[in-house]
Amino acid sequence: MNKAIVNIFASHNNIIILATDITGSETIVRVTGGMVTKAQHKEGSPYTAMKAAEQVVDALKNKGVSSIVIRVRAPGGIKPKNPGPGAEAAITSLTRGGLSILEIENVTPMPHDSCRRKKRYRSKEKK
Repeated sequence: MNKAIVNIFASHNNIIILATDITGSETIVRVTGGMVTKAQHKEGSPYTAMKAAEQVVDALKNKGVSSIVIRVRAPGGIKPKNPGPGAEAAITSLTRGGLSILEIENVTPMPHDSCRRKKRYRSKEKK
C-alpha cells in the first residue's frame, strides 16, 4: 500500500483528520483537535492542525504510504462554506512530513436548494 486518502474536516472550532486506504474502507488513523490540545478554544487553530497532521504522517509512514490524495471539507450546507484556518496548516504539515500529494479536492457539501435558515439569517422579503 503506497497510496492513501486523507480527509480533512476543518471548521472554525475543530479539525478532524482521517486517513484511509485508497478504497476508503479501512481506516488507518484518525486524529482530532481535542486529541492534540487540552484547551477547547484552540482545537481549530493552525498550530493544533499542524500537530495533528504530524501524528497522521507518522502513522502513514509506519504503514508504508508515500503518496496521498487530500479531500478538504468545510461544514457546508447552511453553515460556512469555507474551511477553517487549520486546513491550510494541515496540508502544509503533510507535505513537510515527506508525503507526496497527488491531488487536493474540495468536497464541501453545497446545497441545491437548501433547508430554511435560522430566522436571524433570513432576509426580509421585499414586495
